[in-house]
Amino acid sequence: MSSPALNSEPELIHHLKQRSQAAFSYLYDHYSGALYNVIISIVHEKETANDVLQEVFIKIFRQIDQYDASKGRLFTWMLNISRNAGIDMLRSKQYHSQKQNRELTESVYSSAGTTNLNTDKIGLGNLIKELKDEYMILIKLAYFEGFTQDEISKKLNIPLGTVKTRLRSALIELRSLLKE
Repeated sequence: MSSPALNSEPELIHHLKQRSQAAFSYLYDHYSGALYNVIISIVHEKETANDVLQEVFIKIFRQIDQYDASKGRLFTWMLNISRNAGIDMLRSKQYHSQKQNRELTESVYSSAGTTNLNTDKIGLGNLIKELKDEYMILIKLAYFEGFTQDEISKKLNIPLGTVKTRLRSALIELRSLLKE
């Protein structure tokens, strides 16, 4: 097989579904940084984020046959898996007990506030800025800060249905910007 880097997204997906090691290596090499940034923005701990990222790629490997290109791009599908895995980790009992039982070290203080979501590497930062303000805030809260739609509704004091509708419209607009 030639390098997946030279193939189109449909070809890459085909190779992933064929369980090509080269295709999965390419996927990890090119997308792990972006997915890690999404996860770390939710869980805020490097070690936990690394564990979640590993679980995300295992899930992608196992569920690649469930990916449907008609519903969105591969990156969007992987982004949703990452976001959901980060949120699931935050809500897990294991995470809460681990956090309570962990000893505070100097590294906690030195790393406080250093989470750097570098979405510009993949151009997402610039694309989000092109959205309407009401869409931009929803995308940031939902996908970069890990809020659920219900939490966004309460935080922004807007009805849940409005949040869902605007978020869907924001994703449609973002998708059209990605195609340009």
